[in-house]
Amino acid sequence: MTIKEFIDTLRHEYPPENLSPELKALWYDAKGDWDLAHRIVQARNSKESAWVHAYLHRKEPDIYNASYWYHIANKSMPNQSYEQEWKEIASILLKFI
Repeated sequence: MTIKEFIDTLRHEYPPENLSPELKALWYDAKGDWDLAHRIVQARNSKESAWVHAYLHRKEPDIYNASYWYHIANKSMPNQSYEQEWKEIASILLKFI
């Protein structure tokens, strides 16, 4: 699935079933459900979920908490818009499905 195809799925009521939990979290965040997105990644223990978790806390904004999760994900706090980071994370995670 390309990033364009992923973004196109946002017009639907539910995310595609074949998405990873991390991509589902990004999907729900894009649909305006930050809480569900956060619950999804909070229940996971991977570098990818930590990266999405960090992004969500940066967007919240809770920079202290975001910094912790960027560290766990082995990523630096980005200096870009939320939309750019969302697309970057999604594009990379989409390569694994």
